[in-house]
Amino acid sequence: MHILVLQHERVEHPGIFRDFLKSDGHTWDAIELDQGEAFPSFDGYDALWVLGGPMDVWQEDEYPWLKQEKTFIREAVRERGLPYLGLCLGHQLLAEALGGEVGPSKTPEIGVMPVNLTNEGSQGGLFDGVSESFKCLQWHSAEVISMPEGGVVLASSPACESQAMKWRSNVYSLQFHVEIEIDTVKNWSKIPEYAAALERAMGEGGVDRFDAEAAANMGDFNAMAFLIYINWLRAIAS
Repeated sequence: MHILVLQHERVEHPGIFRDFLKSDGHTWDAIELDQGEAFPSFDGYDALWVLGGPMDVWQEDEYPWLKQEKTFIREAVRERGLPYLGLCLGHQLLAEALGGEVGPSKTPEIGVMPVNLTNEGSQGGLFDGVSESFKCLQWHSAEVISMPEGGVVLASSPACESQAMKWRSNVYSLQFHVEIEIDTVKNWSKIPEYAAALERAMGEGGVDRFDAEAAANMGDFNAMAFLIYINWLRAIAS
């Protein structure tokens, strides 16, 4: 496969998925939208991945390309039927592109936190082999507050109903992060918006505590990422 990846911050890349893709012989191109790179043609791409970023989906005045990005995502999945994987902002952008709504979180989630599969999520598919309750890395202050028509919630948390979504048979997105590596927290904490949100949520010294807790769970995080990666490939192949 040759995958088109839309990025919104240079250090917020596919992370551990890069190793999985390389091992399987898949290739990918990153378009850095926050650096002004243009949306490419869909020609030659077999799937679309949309990653996280420090901006919010409603900040179209500050980031004018967000409006075009939603149109681009909608064309990719609705009109062209391209397989899709969205992470964090990529989850929220998908929801809005398909007619859902995103707004500020009543309770921002930042840290290593539990998520639970819904009945639909526990029936296999993207989460086949994943525990019905698991820890994951969260770093978001916005969330999907209204699902798009046809969207199915696969996972939830007490503070966020839509932690994972399926739309049709080959379009999936996650509010939480599974792509993380050992240096992710340190790298992302250098992004001003993320640093401010982390300080509000965890107080002074929060970066070190967050980094240590992520490191302590990294083996489980990476194992889950591999399961989701394999399950996504199987889902879009079927």
